[in-house]
Amino acid sequence: MVSYVNALLYGVGGIVVAGMALLVAFQERLVYVPVVPGLTKSYPFTPSRFRLGYEEVWLRSSDGIRLHAWFIKLFPECRGPTVLFFQENAGNIAHRLEMVRIMLQKLHCNVFMLSYRGYGASDGYPSQHGITLDAQAALDHLHARTDIDTSRIVVFGRSLGGAVGAVLTKNNPDKVAALILENTFTSILDMAGVLLPFLKWFIGKSTSRGLKILNILVRSPWNTIDVVGEIKQPILFLSGLQDEMVPPLHMRLLYAKAATHNRQCIFVDFPTGMHMDTWLSGGDHYWRTIQQFLEQHAPEKKEENQSSQNEIFSDFDAS
Repeated sequence: MVSYVNALLYGVGGIVVAGMALLVAFQERLVYVPVVPGLTKSYPFTPSRFRLGYEEVWLRSSDGIRLHAWFIKLFPECRGPTVLFFQENAGNIAHRLEMVRIMLQKLHCNVFMLSYRGYGASDGYPSQHGITLDAQAALDHLHARTDIDTSRIVVFGRSLGGAVGAVLTKNNPDKVAALILENTFTSILDMAGVLLPFLKWFIGKSTSRGLKILNILVRSPWNTIDVVGEIKQPILFLSGLQDEMVPPLHMRLLYAKAATHNRQCIFVDFPTGMHMDTWLSGGDHYWRTIQQFLEQHAPEKKEENQSSQNEIFSDFDAS
């Protein structure tokens, strides 16, 4: 009996040690994937491939890292809402251009696409602290521009990008009008048990019932479940119910946490939506949902609308 107990303890100890080794050695490779296997780190194409006019933007984060971004406008004088888009963890911003092209057409907005540090043409290596600084640099850049309506900046994050966007939105209640989260996780701590099931007994946040003794080893916890509970701005939650990477329960938990204190939260699910294609499988319903959210929470200023109408009537009278 004693030998059996000792063997069991040794077995558990071995799992813990193995888990610690994996977390210490490979966690950044699991969380951040700037280069998809079989592809290169560089952009395979630019927005011009999709006939989109764009501006190359180079930024400096507050710790000096040089960052690259694309600012894409529907047309040169577009004063519609500006979407600050944060991508998933794998690949680079070029891989999201097909979706962005449709976003511009459907929402009549501008889109700012940031390459996190270590991604695309940006320098450095990704980390939670560093990417948080990168997101702030992007928002500060937008607020310094004179060719957009800075009161209509909406943050849109998908998966990892949702965690990034949530932190940025919480930290900037006066600079971000609203937040859109799509297929985002409650925390990397919870995702560890999804990606490596044997770790679910030793690591976790809101969805774990384990010992959680390895939590302290996670360098990029991205505790979105805690962050959304502090956001004051309106939040739209878009959940693909067939998400094969982030369990849809995570989005429900995020919504529940946010809605306990924020009455401007909306949850919409898409029955056939998977992790990467909810925007596509959701069809017109997906885009109408976002459009209505923008119209309500990032509306055109009345004076601008009246000015546009006056210009139209002036042109009509002149003719």
